[in-house]
Amino acid sequence: MASKLSGIELTRYDDLFKTDAEREADRQERIQIVPAAEVFPYSRQPYTIDRPTSDLVRLMDSIEHIGIAEPLIVRPRESGGYEIISGHRRDYCAKAVGLDTRPVIVRNYSDEEADILVVDYNINREDLLPSEKAKAYKLKLDAMKRQGQRTDLTSDQVGPMLMGVRTNQVLAEQVSDSKTQVQRYIRLNKLIPPLLEAVDSGTVKFVPAADFLSHLSEKEQTYLLLVMERDEVSPSLGQAQRLKQLSGEGKLENNIIDLIMREEKPLERKVTIRNDRLQKYFPASYTPKQMEDVIIKLLEGWHRKRQQEQVR
Repeated sequence: MASKLSGIELTRYDDLFKTDAEREADRQERIQIVPAAEVFPYSRQPYTIDRPTSDLVRLMDSIEHIGIAEPLIVRPRESGGYEIISGHRRDYCAKAVGLDTRPVIVRNYSDEEADILVVDYNINREDLLPSEKAKAYKLKLDAMKRQGQRTDLTSDQVGPMLMGVRTNQVLAEQVSDSKTQVQRYIRLNKLIPPLLEAVDSGTVKFVPAADFLSHLSEKEQTYLLLVMERDEVSPSLGQAQRLKQLSGEGKLENNIIDLIMREEKPLERKVTIRNDRLQKYFPASYTPKQMEDVIIKLLEGWHRKRQQEQVR
C-alpha cells in the first residue's frame, strides 16, 4: 500500500514496474461506490427483474436494513456510466428502497463474454419462467457461436471454435437441462409474445408449444390465439401436431384452425372432495398433504383387498 511522508504520497516499489494494463486491472477490481444514476441494466438482459417472488421480497428487506452486501459486477458503457453484468435484482431492490449509490466492481468484458455471464449468473434459479429460459439460452448460444467464429477469443468457459450442433451440446452440458430441452426452450422464441405468455401461465403446455406451435407462421399463431381466447380452449399435443403438419404443407387456413380446435377432447376423470367433508376424519393439525397421503394409503389397502377377493 502507498505510504505518506510529510504529506507527500510515495508510490510502492512494485508499482513502479507495473504496466498500464495491470494498473488499470488493479483499479477496476477494487469495489467502487458510484451514483445509482450511472448504473444501467444490461441491454440484452433476458430475465424479469421485478416479478414478485418470495426471494425478491427477502432481498429487498435485506438491502433496506443492511444495504447491498455483495457488489454489482458492471462493465463500462460507451455512452458513459456502467451496465450491469451481475446484480440486476440488487439494483432494482436498492432503487425500490431509495438507495442513491451502488457498490460495483468494474470489469472489461466483450459483448460475447457479457452475454454469457449475464445468462450464467441467474440460469440456475428455480423460479425462472419458460420465457426467461428461452431468451437466456438463445442469448448464450448466439454468443457462443460468435465466439467460435472468432480467433481472438479464448474463453475457457466456452472453448474455441464452437459451432452448430456441437455448440448446442456444450450449452446443454453447462446447464441443468438436456440438449433436447435446451432446443425446445430456444424454439419458444419463435412464438408471438401472447402465446409465450400463455406458456408462462400454463395455459399452453410447454412441449406442444415448443415442438409444434413454434413452427407456425406469425399469421397462423395470431389466428390460433384469437380462437383460444374466443372459445376458451388450448391445443392438445395431438392438435398441435396437426397444426404444424398442415402449416408445413401450406394448408393451414383459418377455417382449418377452427375445425381442429373444435374437436372434442377426452374428458378428464376429476374428483373433488370438499374440505368440510374431510375435516371430521383428520386432526386439526393435519396439512392437505398429510390428508392426501392418508387417503392414498387407505385406497391402496382397499384396492389390494378387492384384488384378493377377486382371486378367491
